[in-house]
Amino acid sequence: MKPKGRLIIIGGKEDKNGTDPEMQGDNKDFRPKEILELIVAQKDHRIEVITSATSEPASTRDTYRKSFEELGFTNFGFLDLSKDEVDDPECLDRVKNAKTIFFSGGDQCKICEILKSTKIADLIYNKYKDEDDFTVAGTSAGAMCLSSVMIDSAENGEAMLGNDIELVEGLGFLNCVIDTHFVHRGRFGRLAHAVIIHPELLGLGLGEDTALIIEEGHLATCKGSGMAVVISARALKRTNVNDVENGAPVFAEN
Repeated sequence: MKPKGRLIIIGGKEDKNGTDPEMQGDNKDFRPKEILELIVAQKDHRIEVITSATSEPASTRDTYRKSFEELGFTNFGFLDLSKDEVDDPECLDRVKNAKTIFFSGGDQCKICEILKSTKIADLIYNKYKDEDDFTVAGTSAGAMCLSSVMIDSAENGEAMLGNDIELVEGLGFLNCVIDTHFVHRGRFGRLAHAVIIHPELLGLGLGEDTALIIEEGHLATCKGSGMAVVISARALKRTNVNDVENGAPVFAEN
């Protein structure tokens, strides 16, 4: 069954203040706060920002509070969940009443360690599946954790080397592998490596200040000032990825 809700996956560094000269210079179509505007249908809809991934939740709260207020959003809160309180009844009620759950950036593994196999994760997923006015959004690490297979750690570089990437189970909202800061941090190699290991999955590489809005689980629209790259290994015919030695080059060909 197709999910009724929306996913918004963001490549990180989404414009929050409308005054980024680098973005304005790189893209004549740059529009301030274009991506953050998309996360709710109406300005009074409830947004809950989950800041569990970041090591600086107070700073993250201040940044998004200022941006949301400038956008005219009037109904938002912040949840810095920990293992001890992730299934707290008050937290569950707040998620139940939200129209948007927004995962901030930070460490994607930390999000999964806290949320996986919890009531709150099940609640978010079921709302995404069943409610047509519900949105799950994430930026940077908060986007990466939404995939079925998640990049835990990997080397950034052009070469793909044996065992230089670690993949783990994500939260499973989208059957793919997601990577963020894709262009600025030179992450083509590591995403290609991930889909060579999992050729049944697409790889989605998102540039900064760039988002994919995914409806019905598969219909995607790209927004923002950067690019989205899709990598497929479904036509792969030969690779040594399964038996390559540590540190040796990985090859793949169609």
